[in-house]
Amino acid sequence: MTPLEQINSLRDRMGESIIGQRDVIDRLLIGLLANGNLLLEGLPGLAKTRAVKALAKNMECAYSRIQFTPDLLPADVTGTEMYVAGAADGEQFKFQPGPIFANIVLADEINRAPAKVQAALLEAMEERQVTVAGTTHKMDPLFMVMATQNPVEQEGTYPLPEAQMDRFLMHVNITYPPLEDEIEVIRLVRGEEQAAHVPKNEGGTKETLAPIPQEAVFDARRAIAALHTSEAIETYMATLVQATRTPADFSENLARWIELGGSPRASLALDRCSRTHAWMAGRDYVDPEDVRAIAPDVFRHRLGLTFEAQGEGISADQVVAELLSVVALP
Repeated sequence: MTPLEQINSLRDRMGESIIGQRDVIDRLLIGLLANGNLLLEGLPGLAKTRAVKALAKNMECAYSRIQFTPDLLPADVTGTEMYVAGAADGEQFKFQPGPIFANIVLADEINRAPAKVQAALLEAMEERQVTVAGTTHKMDPLFMVMATQNPVEQEGTYPLPEAQMDRFLMHVNITYPPLEDEIEVIRLVRGEEQAAHVPKNEGGTKETLAPIPQEAVFDARRAIAALHTSEAIETYMATLVQATRTPADFSENLARWIELGGSPRASLALDRCSRTHAWMAGRDYVDPEDVRAIAPDVFRHRLGLTFEAQGEGISADQVVAELLSVVALP
């Protein structure tokens, strides 16, 4: 199979266990192929953790889950130097890797731990390495952090520092499913519960599909890197980011709403995600709709809103919608 066919197969397998969240599945795959980290936000029970586990289950990869709690320590994430008495090689201190050393790392409820623990992820997310006791330890070529968080208004949450928010390629919002999908969710989970109680020697066994190999991801990344992006599209993406920094030049509303604009990481994320979106659609070029489709997830966590905007109840998504309406298409 071609890399696109393998990625589409991975998408279909994930869709079998995640009902009504097709956009979330697509964003997880875009994050994987764009070699970035994702932040998934939604109320408890909306299948954030299940979506990440479905991705890891159907891939040839090492999966790790870190449950963030108020008493978690940075060493619980990165690992630490441990004393080994009578070591055969004479080295009495050895590095014990933490759960961050995996291919897909689920940072579950990341905003329920204080900032010092959240900061333990910064180096790994940006530079794909961890430094402990003066020694740098490299991550695997396939590495991504998929963090989930509950809305900051909920009890027991800590807001993520701006420096860490900017390191997430995309911020994906997960909402309640429609009625029809919720009925399908009930049926799906009921079927899983029934299957779990069927003895293995009865009713046969379900065919197990081979996991998608890591090389398929690397092949896809090479194809995405070769995608054509015209100068007009590059200018459009850069103008969108520039409009968040000088909003008064584009719209009176943007000037009232935006206090802090996107960094160059926003431009890079918009480019990588747009190319990936186009490749997954089967095209070898990027068009404006690829940029517009991905823009809310790229900008959502990178915009600092003014007190006036917050007082009016203006959300980041409303600001992005205004942004897309005032910046001219190429």
